[in-house]
Amino acid sequence: MNLVELSRPRVLTWHVHGSYLYYLAHTPCLFILPVKESRPEGYGGRGGNFAWPENVVEVPAEEIPDTDFDLILYQSKRNYVRDQFDILTPGQRKLPRIFLEHDPGLASPTDSRHVVDDPDALLVHVTAFNDLMWDSGRTPTRVIEHGVTIPDGLVYSGEVARGISVVNNLPKRGRRLGLDVFERVAEEVPIDLAGMGSEELGGLGDIPHRELLQREVDYRFFFNPIRYTSLGLSVIEAMMAGLPVVGLGTTEMTTVIENGVNGYVDTRVDRLIEHMQRLIADPEEAARLGEQARIRAEERFSIDRFAEDWLDTFEEVASRGNYANQFAPASAGRASNQTPAVKASR
Repeated sequence: MNLVELSRPRVLTWHVHGSYLYYLAHTPCLFILPVKESRPEGYGGRGGNFAWPENVVEVPAEEIPDTDFDLILYQSKRNYVRDQFDILTPGQRKLPRIFLEHDPGLASPTDSRHVVDDPDALLVHVTAFNDLMWDSGRTPTRVIEHGVTIPDGLVYSGEVARGISVVNNLPKRGRRLGLDVFERVAEEVPIDLAGMGSEELGGLGDIPHRELLQREVDYRFFFNPIRYTSLGLSVIEAMMAGLPVVGLGTTEMTTVIENGVNGYVDTRVDRLIEHMQRLIADPEEAARLGEQARIRAEERFSIDRFAEDWLDTFEEVASRGNYANQFAPASAGRASNQTPAVKASR
């Protein structure tokens, strides 16, 4: 299958984290997603509650060996140790490659050795904290911070005197994602939980992405109970929508939330409860913090900056293969609004 894209890299990747893939698709590249009939893990293609753009295309996994692309973007350990050997040819596996690491090291915060140990690959971390903590071996690394965008017209009101948290499968993921922290806070603060599996805790369930953001702006604040993970996209989305954020002062959160400026972070849950109770009682203070959260998010997590960082990285890595000789200069691609055409070679 010849996926024609005249001037932009063609990137083979898997559907691992739907929200991240949705934002990544704002990069002007062609993203090729292998799919299988039953849509198992990693092969869900354009699934989920997202408005996928036309530059994200599905290709049956069995047709991937006959599909042209310029580089591989791995997004999970499974992609790297299993999926590539299941669907790629030996020649395709030699193409320029990037591993996008979404998480901090889970076996140990400081001594987790990354599965990729390849000086010819590039390991991209989503936060500087993750890059600091992983043992990345011989693999060169780069940090590309998140970028998000929210629907036009969303305006924070904070009229609902409650907080909201968004965590998928919190009942099953336990202490690392802050199940005990959320339950402790919920005893003293009116707070709702959204996300897959949240119904088990009396939550709102898995609300479609756009609808969730439209509902969030009515809440007084956003609470992030997670102890140890990457900086959550839901945190940044809440900031972009103008919600003040309260959360644990761990990982990258301490570089994003400034106490008394755009929210509050602390390692003492009782202090966080006090801050949340004060925001419930003082909507004007919540609105002030939320406005500063919005400004910080727009400055640091712009979707335009994110897309540009990724396009530069894709072009740089793809140029190690035949991409530079096969396609027009990258500058021409950035000026083009041409929709990728998909043509079968059979």
